[in-house]
Amino acid sequence: MTLSRISPRKSNKPLSPGPRRWKSLEGGLEKALALLAVLNYLLVLFNLSYIPLRTFWLQGKVNFLSFNFGTHTFPGFTIQVLPQNNFVTQWYDPFKGIESNRETTRYLAAVSKLEDQMLDTGLDSSEVKELLRELRVRSGDMVATNPFEVANKTGTFEKIKNLMRERVPSANDSSTIAFQTFWSEPYLQAQGAAQELEFFKEEIRPLMETNYFRPIGENGKPVDNFHLIDWLFFMPFLLDFLVRSWFISRRRTGVSWLEAMTWRWYDVFLLLPVLRWLRIIPVAIRLNQANLIDLRTIQKQARQGFVASIAGELTEVVVVSVLNEGQALIREGEIANFLSQTSARPYIDLNDINETAELTKLILNLTVNQVMPAIRKETEDLLQYSVTKALNQSPAYQGLKQLPGIESLTNQIAKETIGRIYQTLHQSLQVLLEEDPEFDKRLEQLVEQASKSMSSEIQAKQSLERIEYLLVALIEEIKVNYVQRLSEEDVEAILDQTRALRKAAIAQTVAPMKSP
Repeated sequence: MTLSRISPRKSNKPLSPGPRRWKSLEGGLEKALALLAVLNYLLVLFNLSYIPLRTFWLQGKVNFLSFNFGTHTFPGFTIQVLPQNNFVTQWYDPFKGIESNRETTRYLAAVSKLEDQMLDTGLDSSEVKELLRELRVRSGDMVATNPFEVANKTGTFEKIKNLMRERVPSANDSSTIAFQTFWSEPYLQAQGAAQELEFFKEEIRPLMETNYFRPIGENGKPVDNFHLIDWLFFMPFLLDFLVRSWFISRRRTGVSWLEAMTWRWYDVFLLLPVLRWLRIIPVAIRLNQANLIDLRTIQKQARQGFVASIAGELTEVVVVSVLNEGQALIREGEIANFLSQTSARPYIDLNDINETAELTKLILNLTVNQVMPAIRKETEDLLQYSVTKALNQSPAYQGLKQLPGIESLTNQIAKETIGRIYQTLHQSLQVLLEEDPEFDKRLEQLVEQASKSMSSEIQAKQSLERIEYLLVALIEEIKVNYVQRLSEEDVEAILDQTRALRKAAIAQTVAPMKSP
């Protein structure tokens, strides 16, 4: 068991030996439980794949079927991967309720008895003839009843019948006749009993050995006792889940034990007896929390893929909704209501300050005292150039320009005149901005009167209708021309730009730290 990785507060103080040992123990237990979850999931996968792969675990062979490629036929072949022993099936068959199929087991036992009897008495003995008769009877019953159907291995039985038909060409494509002929004394004498029994041993017996019987449980499904193994993992995972959620509820204010369990929702898959393949979720999360694997890249790509999939639609929906709401308000006459309420109800002043007048004075103050002195030279040069250009275009000045010294005199006069005008304007504005209650009063009256005049003009029916019509039309054009274009924007390209900007910002932050 490990405690939750969530801590309410971090401290820069170094840990004392006690907490440091506890952190080390916590990390070790977390890694151990993560590896235990991996082992459990491997067993789950083994259990899910056991039935389809039982033939491999039984014989340790991988069979590659023959196939045709154009005019060429490539024969099949077999690779022996594991030693020929059935240790795995002997150990795990009971957990799947698998038993030997009685009919095929008795059939193979009769063949083994026939081989032993032929070694003792030869093919002409009465004992051998009785065993051949028994095998002919069993073969007929096997073809009629198909004992491979219970194990869902009818395909294997079809392969057996095909091999027997190929081995006995005189069977006329009848598997029953093929078996009857194969287990007859004349056929074995003609073809060679040792050779035919070797064929059965190498080709037919391995296929028949894969057959089995699996009973049906009370739930209507084949017996599966994997829960006997899974129970060994259930108790540690359950105890860990309860302890983790309890510590979360203790560390977090207002979080009950039941609510804390939802914080560890993914651990529930380790406790469910169904859908066990979904345990890959808690296994991956636990390995990441134990720092045994790094899922940050996968999480980042998953988040970005999710954003990319919905960003375009979400952006379009939000923008269109806002614009539609604005159009609805305009059509409902909210502009007129706002203007009428503004003029009808008294204005509530919260701080005895006329913010509009103060903002106007502040902007004028910045313009006169900061901006105008800074741009004086550039402004005078621009005005002088404009005046000189206007004079040069005048026909009267063109005649005077021919006189010596007139051009330089004109430029000097223009420069001095412009400088004086700029200086006078600057000084006049500075005088206006000096503390003058009368000026402030008149400025407030001007702003108020301008606001009233604008409001009354806008409230005129013809002007208001025109304004509302133009605003609605403008919003509609914005939706058509820009919102659709925004929805068609390549979201992946936007994410690439975002990542590039983030990397550049990190580089700018790290660069000063690296400099000496």
